[in-house]
This record gives sequence, C-alpha cells and structure tokens, in this order.
Amino acid sequence: MSRRALRRLRGEQRGQEPLGPDALQFVLPDDDDAEEEGPKQGSGGRRPGGAGKEGVRVNNRFELINIEDLEDDLVVNGERSDSALPDSVSSGNKGRAQRGNPEAKQDEDEAKAGFPEQENGLEDIDRILERIEDSSGFSHPGPPPLNSRKHVLYVEHRHLNPDTELKRYFGARAVLGEQRPRQRPRVYPKCTWLTTPKTTWPRYSKPGLSMRLLESKKGLSFFAFEHNEEYQQAQHKFLVAVESMEPNNIVVLLQTSPYHVDSLLQLSDACRFQEDQEMARDLIERALYSMECAFHPLFSLTSGTCRLDYRRPENRSFYLALYKQMSFLEKRGCPRTALEYCKLILSLEPDEDPLCMLLLIDHLALRARNYEYLIHLFQEWEAHRNLSQLPNFAFSVPLAYFLLSQQTDLPEHELTSARQQASLLIQQALTMFPGVLMPLLECCSVRPDATVANHRFFGPDAEISQPPALSQLVSLYLGRSHFLWKDPTTMSWLEENVRAVLQAVDAGDPAVEACENRRKVLYQRAPRNIHRHVILSEIKEAVAALPSDVTTQSVMGFDPLPPLDTIYSYVRPERLSPVSHGNTIALFFRSLLPNYTTEL
Repeated sequence: MSRRALRRLRGEQRGQEPLGPDALQFVLPDDDDAEEEGPKQGSGGRRPGGAGKEGVRVNNRFELINIEDLEDDLVVNGERSDSALPDSVSSGNKGRAQRGNPEAKQDEDEAKAGFPEQENGLEDIDRILERIEDSSGFSHPGPPPLNSRKHVLYVEHRHLNPDTELKRYFGARAVLGEQRPRQRPRVYPKCTWLTTPKTTWPRYSKPGLSMRLLESKKGLSFFAFEHNEEYQQAQHKFLVAVESMEPNNIVVLLQTSPYHVDSLLQLSDACRFQEDQEMARDLIERALYSMECAFHPLFSLTSGTCRLDYRRPENRSFYLALYKQMSFLEKRGCPRTALEYCKLILSLEPDEDPLCMLLLIDHLALRARNYEYLIHLFQEWEAHRNLSQLPNFAFSVPLAYFLLSQQTDLPEHELTSARQQASLLIQQALTMFPGVLMPLLECCSVRPDATVANHRFFGPDAEISQPPALSQLVSLYLGRSHFLWKDPTTMSWLEENVRAVLQAVDAGDPAVEACENRRKVLYQRAPRNIHRHVILSEIKEAVAALPSDVTTQSVMGFDPLPPLDTIYSYVRPERLSPVSHGNTIALFFRSLLPNYTTEL
C-alpha cells in the first residue's frame, strides 16, 4: 500500500499532514556547489512532480501547489484511480520516489505488514479505518459512528455512488476498465451526487423545474418543487400523451422537452416492460439529474432534516425516481448503495413514510450485511414506531442478531449476547406471527417434521385465520426475503426456537393468547401507503393479495395511488370532450386517431 493510499485511509486531507523540520528547505548554494549542480539539473530547478511529495527539497514553496494539481488530475468521480496511469509509468514513479526518499519504502513495508490483504485483493474499508483509529489514534473524516448520531437517517454521499460499492467487490480496474479520464470542456452546469451525466444525453437546459423553501421550524426545513409556465404546458401535454396509451407520444414530447421528469419515468416503465433494462435505467438517471439540478441551495441529501411533502404532485416525481433507481441498484447487485437510497427516501418524510420504506429497509440492510445499522434502527424507533408489529422487522432483526453472532472478529461475550437476543426475539416473532413459519419453510424448500406440521399453532389454521392485511404483509416479506433464511446454520437455529415456542404454547403461556388478541385488533385494513408500496414492489404474491377496491383503480406508473388529500399548486385546464358536443365528424376522426382533438 502506497503512502498516499495509507494517508487517504487515515483520513488526512491534502495539505494537512505534519511537515517535518526538513520538509521545506531553501538552500542557497555556494559558487562551488552551484558549479557541481549545474550539469545535473537545468536552470529551472527541480521539477515539482519528479519525486514523491514527502521530504521534497524545493526552492519555492508554491511549487507544492503544482504537486497537488498533478494529483488532482487522477481523480475520477471523487475517488483516486491507481489504474489511470500505465503500469510502466506508475512503477517508474514509484521507483523514483523510493530511491529519492528511503522512508517511503519503509512506510510502505510497515503498511503492508500492518494491513494484510485478502486473497481477492479486497478488504473491508471500514474495518481498516477502525484498525487505524485503534492503533494510531487517527480519525477519518465523515459522519460520526452510529452510537453518537442523533438520528439513523444520515446519508453518506460516497455510498450514493454505485461505483464505490462495485470497486470494493471487483477493484477499481475492473470497474473503470481502460477508460482514461480526459480533460474536456464542462457541458453540464453542476456536479451531482445522485448520478453522473453522460455524454449521450441531450444537452441540458433548464426545463422550468425549481425548488423553493417553504418554511423552517424545529430544526427541519420544508421544501417543494415548482413548475414554471413552460413546464406546466409540458406537463399538460404529458397527461394527454398518457391518456392516449401510446408510448410514442411520450417519445415525441421528450424530443422537445428532454428533461421532463414524468415523461422520463413513464417511458422508463415502458422500456422495462419491453426488457430494455439499460434504457430504462438511463432514463431514470436522467430524471434524477434534472431534479438535482433544480435543488435549492439549502436542500441537503445527507442531513436527514430536509422534508418534501408527498401530497404535492411536484414532489412525488422525486420520490418515485429515487425508488426506481434504488430498485435498479438492488438488481444490479449493489445492496449497500440501495440501502443509502432507501434511507434518503425515508428521510424526506419519515413520519408519514408515503412509500412505506420501513417494509424494505430491513431487507436491504441484511443484504448489505449492515447488521449493526438494522439493530440500531430498531432500538431507536421501536419505542415510538412499534416496528416489532411489522412481520418484516419482527423476523429480520433477530436474523441480524444471529448473523452478527456468527462473526468471528467480535469478543466472545458480544457473540453470546447477540445469540441470546436473537433467540429471544425470534421466539417473540413466531408467537406473534405463527402464520409465517410454514410458508417460509415452503419457500425455502424445507419439509417440517410431523410435530411442527401437525401442531395446531403452526398448522394450516394459523395462516387461514390471519386478517387480510396481515396476510398481505407476510406475502410481501416472504416474496422479498425468504432466500435469506436458506442457510443450513440459520435453519437449524430457527428449528431450535420453533421447538421452544411449541413448548411454551403447550404449557399455556399467557403471551400466546395476548398475541392472538393483538392480531385481531391491529391488522384490520392496510393503509394507502402500504398498498402503494406493494404496487411499486411488483411482488406477485403481495399484488395478488391487494383488496378489490385498489385493483379496480387505474394505476399510473408516474403517480401510483395519489394521496386523497393532494395539494395542487395548479390545475390542468379542462379539455372539451367531442362526445358532449355530439360532433359526428369529430367522433369519426377520434375513432381513427385516438389523439385527435378539436382544441386549437
């Protein structure tokens, strides 16, 4: 590991490293020395980029600025790429640096001895940082640890970039390929966090979308997107195109308004249904870029204190674009990045949770193996949100404790405590939701023994007697997370606790009857945000369990199940219906051309 990489892991910023007494030396050579030095170097003095930065003897301290500028040329999307230079050049510079400064090679050897690499060349960066902090006392920049945060909705910028996660899995060379960063004239107005603009996109011009600050109170800032008159006209044309049920009309609209967000969302769904996943993802990224360029200067993605009211139609596009991008990231194999997007959506309106991200965040945390975060979220929010009453949290949290107890790098007492807590919580979950066990075993292709299958508590009656709303939550959880339970070690642990629950049931534990009464009271009907989440999830088992009053409604991809108390900032002008005027010629043309209208 090079000294530059080690400095980056320690969190030292460029220009903040301590300078030794010999770091900056301004030597005035004698005449004899000047004669000796003359043949060795030109009149320009030493080149600022010819050797390593540590221990450089310079004639002008401002030459250090040039050294930093040369390093900045190798930055790609906020991260340094060691593969940006050819191997021969990088190895030559490394050799010169070691010959010029013997301490660099010594530090590199110490770094290699202190941080052994795994066989695949990857190591968890967080564990390296923790090891550095424990050994040397250095602290890396960024958010404080989980136990010192004021909230669990803190979003980290670096985790919003899927390349960060892919580099940890496959290395920077595999992710960046042979692409060489080139100095090109900037054609985009600003640097964005949610997506990287592509050269294949239409040239960006402000589409008439903006954001304003509504109010600030109690440490929270409330924002809202706004449409100017030009954007409103494009929105009206979009609604007409949607009513025509013809995707080509949306394509025509995007030719004149290439960054109209709702058109991009709707066309992305059409591409996804036609199995064009690459184009669908590209359209979502373009929509996110359009909305991020409209952000208010005070709007922050990471603070967790900025709010967007879902009741405003202008704000819903941002929610849905984030959700669809999160789904693409999960399918792409980036659960850690998808978890960060999930936290971002939840932070925009955590109390109402319009897309019901609490039904998904546990799944992403387990897939990303971020067990500590899931446990911390449960501990922080259980008191006022009753997360244990959701089947997904009731089963995912004990699973997180159990998987945490399987890690070998924790102290023995912590492993024992995590195992005990996992067993306690899974027994409570099985007692509260007995109808989950048999479908879970069936999804995992596990045949239960006769004692469990024939017992009245876990038998067919447990699943049939569930309220419809609870059955929908169970179907959603199993359809999404059943594969997390397939590990033989996990299944053996589950079997032990199932037998413990059966013993408590046979002994007449009063908690069993209390849980049964609670199920009958709590799960009468699912709220509208859960139905909206089920529609967006597209999990067949959960969609099939939707009530008829939801399935009979027309659901639009750009605005599924809008809130009943929608706040409209402008109203679509009424269109004259040719049917109401009884115009026979207009009816004839409309039968041939569904887009025909008598409006001028």
